[in-house]
Amino acid sequence: MRAPRASSWSVPHRARLRAVAAFTLAEVLVTIAILGLAALCVQPILSGRGDIDAQSATRRLIADLAFAQGDAMNRQEFRRIHFFDDGSGWCVLAIDAAGLDADFDPASAEFVRDPLAGAAADGALRVDFGRDGLYAGLRIESASIDGGSRDLTFDPMGGLVSPAGSASAGGSVVLRSADRAYRIEFAPFTGKVRVTDLGADETVVQ
Repeated sequence: MRAPRASSWSVPHRARLRAVAAFTLAEVLVTIAILGLAALCVQPILSGRGDIDAQSATRRLIADLAFAQGDAMNRQEFRRIHFFDDGSGWCVLAIDAAGLDADFDPASAEFVRDPLAGAAADGALRVDFGRDGLYAGLRIESASIDGGSRDLTFDPMGGLVSPAGSASAGGSVVLRSADRAYRIEFAPFTGKVRVTDLGADETVVQ
């Protein structure tokens, strides 16, 4: 009697299948190379946090400008955006016609309340870079409104006025982070905003 034929699923054959299913050295090297390329692509995105913060702060400034203009018209009062001298941010103020040419005094300034602040004790509509980690590393690099003022003022009709009470000539501010800078320009009288990306290397000279 003939001996039965060996099964095709013998132990040596299964061992060969397991060997084929393993990764080869070449496959491992290719995988590492692909992961390395992916890391190089992601690194600039992760290191560009300053650019993201600069964009976010620029949008916040535009939103605060729109709010100040709308609040001036709704309440038939003057509203002012003041850019801090040290470049650390800005605030929104309520002023009267007699105080158009007055210098900013934080001790006596009437800050407009932030409508999104809820019941917070300090509800002033104010942006202070670095406070509580907000927009850390940003600064107002320059501010020139109506020939050098750091104040942007809306009258009760929503138009821009100069510290002398006449129609404003407009102006601009430059907001800079470590990675990017944006120039925000304000059109005369209307206050219409235009934003220009200055890139990372351009230096603004006032």
